[in-house]
Amino acid sequence: MPDGQSDDTQGQIPTNLRLLLLLEQVAKEGVPVSPGALASALGLPKPTVHRLLTTAESEGFLQRDVDGRSYGPGHRLRRLAANTLSSQRVRTERLMIMKALAERVGETCNLAAPGRYGMVYLDRVETHWPLRIEMKVGMQVPFHCTASGKMYLSSLRKDKLQRFLGVIDLETRTKNTLSTAETLLADIEAIRSKGYAMDDQEFMDGMGAIAVAVRDNEKRLVTTLSIHAPLQRLDLAGLEAWYPALSEARDQLENIIELEDAPS
Repeated sequence: MPDGQSDDTQGQIPTNLRLLLLLEQVAKEGVPVSPGALASALGLPKPTVHRLLTTAESEGFLQRDVDGRSYGPGHRLRRLAANTLSSQRVRTERLMIMKALAERVGETCNLAAPGRYGMVYLDRVETHWPLRIEMKVGMQVPFHCTASGKMYLSSLRKDKLQRFLGVIDLETRTKNTLSTAETLLADIEAIRSKGYAMDDQEFMDGMGAIAVAVRDNEKRLVTTLSIHAPLQRLDLAGLEAWYPALSEARDQLENIIELEDAPS
């Protein structure tokens, strides 16, 4: 049956909605998804899905996974998600939670989301101390040597994590950087067990951090919430002692996400 005829008779999805629903399905899957799986999920012919994928990829809304066949969010779709998370009402509530945590701990709090090459800072509340570590909103930091990045890596399925480690550059930033797949995997297993990630001067000498995952109502990592500090003021044990407070703030952030996802 010709593609155009199939479009009219299968799925009954208006033409101007097909690309949006395809992007929504890719985001919903949470892992790279094949054209065949998308065709089945949307009830559209495979030629139509391939055409939509080509358009979305060329415009930067989707990108191919390392297997060359499946697709995941591209830089423009990730930016759209970040901008949505930064809508004024949501951002105001988010910053109130982060400000309360920063005042309680006395150190800088950060919210970061996974980008294509690292974690991107979406929001931060600075400490009042004159000695602080500057990490501006919009800055991208590596996955493998930051608490937020390792927290994200721990959320990946084991098969995807293995593929990811096959292509990621484990650049040595300090003498503490976990720059081999074996040492990084061991740390990731510990993170999965504990529920939080630590940075022991792996990204920057003299800096430590702790991070937790902020998840949506389907338990997928959306962002990470972290605290970082100069170790001369708050050592790793001190950072780890603030895990309950960090976890409490994370739960509050997840409640905002659940409210946003709830039907009106």
